[in-house]
Amino acid sequence: MDEDSRIVALDEVPDDGTFLFTVRDGFDTKEAIIVELSDAVVAFENYCPHWTDVRLDKGSGATVRNGQLVCEKHGATFESDSGLCNYGPCEGAVLEEVSITTEDGDVYLTDERYEFENQGPSGDHDLSSRGRIGFSGN
Repeated sequence: MDEDSRIVALDEVPDDGTFLFTVRDGFDTKEAIIVELSDAVVAFENYCPHWTDVRLDKGSGATVRNGQLVCEKHGATFESDSGLCNYGPCEGAVLEEVSITTEDGDVYLTDERYEFENQGPSGDHDLSSRGRIGFSGN
Protein backbone atom coordinates (compact mmCIF):
# COMPACT_ATOMS: atom_id res chain seq x y z
CA MET A 1 0.00 0.00 0.00
CA ASP A 2 1.00 3.59 -0.60
CA GLU A 3 2.32 5.31 2.54
CA ASP A 4 0.38 8.48 1.58
CA SER A 5 -2.88 6.56 2.02
CA ARG A 6 -1.97 5.17 5.47
CA ILE A 7 -4.46 6.43 8.06
CA VAL A 8 -3.49 4.75 11.32
CA ALA A 9 -2.15 1.58 12.93
CA LEU A 10 -5.00 -0.86 13.49
CA ASP A 11 -4.18 -1.17 17.20
CA GLU A 12 -4.78 2.60 17.61
CA VAL A 13 -8.45 2.28 16.57
CA PRO A 14 -10.55 2.11 19.77
CA ASP A 15 -12.32 -1.19 20.41
CA ASP A 16 -15.53 0.52 21.52
CA GLY A 17 -15.37 3.89 19.82
CA THR A 18 -14.24 5.57 16.63
CA PHE A 19 -11.07 6.98 15.12
CA LEU A 20 -11.49 10.37 13.42
CA PHE A 21 -9.59 11.35 10.26
CA THR A 22 -9.87 13.89 7.45
CA VAL A 23 -9.92 13.30 3.70
CA ARG A 24 -9.68 15.71 0.79
CA ASP A 25 -11.87 15.75 -2.29
CA GLY A 26 -10.19 18.32 -4.53
CA PHE A 27 -10.44 21.58 -2.57
CA ASP A 28 -12.89 20.38 0.06
CA THR A 29 -12.17 18.37 3.18
CA LYS A 30 -14.49 15.92 4.90
CA GLU A 31 -14.20 14.06 8.14
CA ALA A 32 -14.57 10.30 8.38
CA ILE A 33 -14.59 7.80 11.22
CA ILE A 34 -13.19 4.29 11.49
CA VAL A 35 -15.17 1.71 13.45
CA GLU A 36 -13.57 -1.58 14.50
CA LEU A 37 -15.83 -4.61 14.13
CA SER A 38 -15.11 -8.07 15.50
CA ASP A 39 -13.39 -9.16 12.27
CA ALA A 40 -12.79 -5.99 10.23
CA VAL A 41 -12.83 -2.19 10.21
CA VAL A 42 -15.21 0.08 8.31
CA ALA A 43 -15.27 3.84 7.75
CA PHE A 44 -18.10 6.31 7.25
CA GLU A 45 -18.33 10.02 6.59
CA ASN A 46 -18.64 11.78 9.94
CA TYR A 47 -22.14 13.23 9.86
CA CYS A 48 -25.71 12.37 10.76
CA PRO A 49 -27.93 12.03 7.67
CA HIS A 50 -30.75 13.82 9.52
CA TRP A 51 -28.77 17.06 9.75
CA THR A 52 -25.51 16.86 7.85
CA ASP A 53 -23.87 19.62 9.91
CA VAL A 54 -24.00 17.37 13.00
CA ARG A 55 -20.89 15.28 13.48
CA LEU A 56 -21.07 11.83 15.09
CA ASP A 57 -17.48 12.17 16.36
CA LYS A 58 -16.71 15.69 17.56
CA GLY A 59 -13.07 14.83 18.23
CA SER A 60 -13.14 12.49 21.20
CA GLY A 61 -14.82 9.48 19.61
CA ALA A 62 -18.42 8.87 18.65
CA THR A 63 -20.75 7.39 21.23
CA VAL A 64 -21.08 3.64 20.76
CA ARG A 65 -23.83 1.85 22.65
CA ASN A 66 -24.58 -1.87 22.32
CA GLY A 67 -22.32 -1.99 19.26
CA GLN A 68 -24.16 0.84 17.50
CA LEU A 69 -23.08 4.39 16.66
CA VAL A 70 -25.26 7.01 18.32
CA CYS A 71 -26.02 10.56 17.18
CA GLU A 72 -25.94 12.51 20.42
CA LYS A 73 -28.04 15.29 18.90
CA HIS A 74 -31.03 13.24 17.75
CA GLY A 75 -30.61 9.90 19.52
CA ALA A 76 -30.48 8.10 16.17
CA THR A 77 -28.63 4.77 16.17
CA PHE A 78 -26.64 3.27 13.30
CA GLU A 79 -25.52 -0.31 12.77
CA SER A 80 -21.73 -0.26 13.05
CA ASP A 81 -21.15 -2.68 10.18
CA SER A 82 -23.52 -1.20 7.57
CA GLY A 83 -24.21 2.37 8.74
CA LEU A 84 -27.97 1.73 8.53
CA CYS A 85 -30.02 3.96 10.83
CA ASN A 86 -32.36 1.62 12.69
CA TYR A 87 -33.84 4.17 15.10
CA GLY A 88 -34.43 7.91 15.10
CA PRO A 89 -35.53 10.71 12.79
CA CYS A 90 -33.43 9.41 9.89
CA GLU A 91 -34.51 5.75 10.24
CA GLY A 92 -33.76 3.87 7.03
CA ALA A 93 -30.98 6.27 5.96
CA VAL A 94 -27.44 4.91 5.61
CA LEU A 95 -24.15 6.56 6.56
CA GLU A 96 -21.93 7.22 3.53
CA GLU A 97 -19.19 4.59 3.52
CA VAL A 98 -15.54 5.49 2.90
CA SER A 99 -13.50 2.60 1.49
CA ILE A 100 -10.58 1.46 3.62
CA THR A 101 -8.51 -1.70 3.96
CA THR A 102 -6.04 -3.19 6.40
CA GLU A 103 -2.61 -4.52 5.58
CA ASP A 104 0.24 -5.54 7.90
CA GLY A 105 -1.47 -3.99 10.93
CA ASP A 106 -2.24 -0.62 9.34
CA VAL A 107 -5.44 0.95 7.99
CA TYR A 108 -5.29 2.52 4.52
CA LEU A 109 -7.66 4.73 2.56
CA THR A 110 -8.69 2.99 -0.68
CA ASP A 111 -11.61 5.24 -1.65
CA GLU A 112 -10.77 6.77 -5.04
CA ARG A 113 -12.94 9.83 -4.30
CA TYR A 114 -10.57 11.03 -1.60
CA GLU A 115 -6.98 11.64 -0.62
CA PHE A 116 -5.90 11.16 2.99
CA GLU A 117 -5.38 14.56 4.62
CA ASN A 118 -4.65 13.98 8.32
CA GLN A 119 -5.59 12.20 11.50
CA GLY A 120 -8.16 14.04 13.59
CA PRO A 121 -10.68 16.73 12.72
CA SER A 122 -10.73 18.88 9.61
CA GLY A 123 -10.66 22.12 11.57
CA ASP A 124 -14.19 22.98 10.49
CA HIS A 125 -16.46 23.65 13.43
CA ASP A 126 -19.88 22.18 14.16
CA LEU A 127 -22.16 25.16 13.57
CA SER A 128 -25.24 23.46 14.97
CA SER A 129 -26.48 24.02 18.49
CA ARG A 130 -25.70 21.16 20.80
CA GLY A 131 -29.20 20.88 22.28
CA ARG A 132 -32.39 19.52 20.86
CA ILE A 133 -34.59 22.06 19.15
CA GLY A 134 -38.23 22.17 20.14
CA PHE A 135 -40.90 23.16 17.67
CA SER A 136 -43.63 23.90 20.20
CA GLY A 137 -43.91 27.55 19.17
CA ASN A 138 -42.95 28.77 22.64
